[in-house]
Amino acid sequence: MLKVGFANVDITPPLGTHKVGSLKDVVIQKILDPLFARIAVFDDGQGGQAAILQLDTLSIRWTTTDHIRDAISRAYGFPALNIMVAATHNHAGPAIATVGDVKRDDQYIDTLVAKVVKAFGKALKGLKPARLGFARCNDLSLTHNRRVVLRDGTVRTHGDLSDPNASHVEGPVDPEVGVLAIRSPKGKTRGVLVNFACKPAEPSDLEAASGDFPEAMISTLLEQGMEEALFLNGACGNVSPGNPYLGKKLSATDLGKALAADAAKALKSVKYSDDVTVSCTSIVIELPVRKPTPGEAKGRKKGMQCFIEPACYDRQMPALLERLGKEPYQPAEIQAIRLGPVTLVSIPAEYFTEYGLYIKLQTPKTNTLVVSCANGMLGYIPTELAFRHGGYETTLSPFSRMAPPAGKLLAENAITLINALQF
Repeated sequence: MLKVGFANVDITPPLGTHKVGSLKDVVIQKILDPLFARIAVFDDGQGGQAAILQLDTLSIRWTTTDHIRDAISRAYGFPALNIMVAATHNHAGPAIATVGDVKRDDQYIDTLVAKVVKAFGKALKGLKPARLGFARCNDLSLTHNRRVVLRDGTVRTHGDLSDPNASHVEGPVDPEVGVLAIRSPKGKTRGVLVNFACKPAEPSDLEAASGDFPEAMISTLLEQGMEEALFLNGACGNVSPGNPYLGKKLSATDLGKALAADAAKALKSVKYSDDVTVSCTSIVIELPVRKPTPGEAKGRKKGMQCFIEPACYDRQMPALLERLGKEPYQPAEIQAIRLGPVTLVSIPAEYFTEYGLYIKLQTPKTNTLVVSCANGMLGYIPTELAFRHGGYETTLSPFSRMAPPAGKLLAENAITLINALQF
């Protein structure tokens, strides 16, 4: 019979920790709400094991992912490649990686790894018989595609449709709220994994740390009596909270509570089973990096867009150009984990939502949930159309360094990986 175990651990950074996600070096001076690492471990009793780790961080480096996996494997004998490490893409957390002018905090990372490994042991000890089920609902009221196409063919990220030069919104959103539910044999809902595509917003107070809307959602669900809940972000690279085109703003609390309500709605239609297969597979592929033109390197290409402090792009360019010249390809891991009726597929990037929708459409044998910012971070992966339009996400920078074909290569390999699983 299937067994599932949960655990969590507080990973709130201490005051004075450098923060990442605001494109400039900021020191955390206050804590709005705590940050967590949350863990779910699955064992189907027939040799199939998998684990999901959710971190309230902006991203997770591939090297840190390997460090966590190796430490868990050594401590408990759990198969390292059956662990998915996914960041919520929280913009109000510690410097888990070097981004722009902000250098990663290695001391914090070491502490994080130690906490996660210890908590993983608690999840293993807490394995209990469980039944698994899946349901979904759609909610178009929570997000918008933030890229506005202007009449000259360029894009403004966070553009305004009331601008007389605005033409239309470039792409879609993914309205699916996917809910993988874990229930005890006696009928109590123990926990959920919720998948939804939306970038957490930067808090208005840049010096504050927060878990943003994912933790607001989880707090609401835990207050309803669940043992645990995890949030796994979808293909959210071009999707932001609220809908400014309709004058709708959503705070982190509002969005979190709305997602919790959606999850509760979906739970009403879940059909459960204890005959569940757990299986994992993964692949590492080589993706091409960009070959910038002189104009791109100097910030003069039509459609380029910078935020916060444009000078930071100039400061980072020499090192970036040197890196791109030395490393024409970058490895990327894609991982597929089947949990009964659901398959989670990891993408190590801020993946545009069009690709997430494409992967779902091409894998009809299972309920595919795309998990972005997982098992590494390549930065933005826009569509090839987006590269032609420009905008913030395509502007050459350390967090937009992959070549236009990268998105399609990730999608096609993800589809092949998922369809190779037995359903």
